[in-house]
Amino acid sequence: MSSPAARWPDTLQCVDPVRNPYAPGAGQRPPELAGRGRELDVFDIVLERIARGRPERSLMLTGLRGVGKTVLLNTLRSQAINHLWGSGKIEARPDQSLRRPVAAALHMAVRELAPRHRAPDRIDTFLGVLKAFAQRSAPTGRAGTAPKLRDRWQPGIDVPAASGRADSGDIEIDLVELLSDAAAVASDVGTGIAIFIDEMQDLGPEDVSALCAACHELSQLGAPLIVVGAGLPHLPAVLSAAKSYSERLFRYQRIDRLDRIAADQALCAPAEREEVEYEQKALDLLYEKSGGYPYFVQAYGKATWDHAPRSPITAADVRVAAPEAEAELAVGFFGSRFERATPAEREYMRAMATMSAVEGDSSAVVRDDMDAAVPTAEIARALGRKPASLSPARDALIKKGLIYSGERGTVAFTVPHFGRYLRTQPA
Repeated sequence: MSSPAARWPDTLQCVDPVRNPYAPGAGQRPPELAGRGRELDVFDIVLERIARGRPERSLMLTGLRGVGKTVLLNTLRSQAINHLWGSGKIEARPDQSLRRPVAAALHMAVRELAPRHRAPDRIDTFLGVLKAFAQRSAPTGRAGTAPKLRDRWQPGIDVPAASGRADSGDIEIDLVELLSDAAAVASDVGTGIAIFIDEMQDLGPEDVSALCAACHELSQLGAPLIVVGAGLPHLPAVLSAAKSYSERLFRYQRIDRLDRIAADQALCAPAEREEVEYEQKALDLLYEKSGGYPYFVQAYGKATWDHAPRSPITAADVRVAAPEAEAELAVGFFGSRFERATPAEREYMRAMATMSAVEGDSSAVVRDDMDAAVPTAEIARALGRKPASLSPARDALIKKGLIYSGERGTVAFTVPHFGRYLRTQPA
């Protein structure tokens, strides 16, 4: 069988599908991390300042789905590793306590530092505290039920569990003690520890409160340990509800869609490495289709590359490929989320989608920007229902991560272009 390049006579000008550089995957790093230079530079400064004993705040990344928060979180972790920091990463889940995953993350972080520590006994002492923290379940509930099996972690730590440190069963007390001890280990080797938490809005209220308290204590001590969280746009509200001082405790960075220059760079830089070019009109149309959202940029870029016969890639190539990209997004990005909703929740979202379109002179003009929000009272009015009767559907959608409430009395989609998708679906 001949190679794809053999289909066209001028192999220097063909667009080879095998060499397609684009990567529209969940959390998958794109070939060109465009438009995030400022965030990377700021984090480098944070790492250096903390290593020198300067005060700094932990960092929270917020934004819609598809803007590249997880990719950026992983890249920041790589920066920490390059600075010889200990690091660990977890993904928060609504039904899981923070105790087990944070213990695993800290175990990994300290193991990275252990070879450089001059006092093995200090490492063993910390591991004893870590083991006690990991094995100490929270107090049983009103029904006296034991912790779920998945919340019990048996770490591969040979030293015996310590007693009297980070083992009270109160997550707020224990986490402060554990992170303080971990920071002391990092300080011994002249470096720091960074804990990365994805989907941070899914932490339970007690865990959020404990994490805020621990970060507050560490910042007052000037300890070399920071938390870098990533979550949906309402993450600041979640943190503020737990501790009022969280607004001043963290540095918040909103991760948005790419501007035109960055979106073009995300497409053109990897293409140039494969000796492929884009016509300007093709880039115009790709930006119009993707809206600058990194996930969509990769999805449309990949489909266009696969359909383009030769370089330069034209607007006609984009138009031919767009339906395939949209079909893939409809199934994998939008449809999978829509299927998770109950009929009542779908009705609620359809009302939101209808209200997020503003009637123009001849057609609906869609507001798909991150700030678009719909008053919950208007949704109730559109459905002919009392607002209180819709609270269960709204709360369930928030818990499922399909909508968020950035301001009291309003809701918005967590997924860009989701309203547009819903308006194309049959009722």
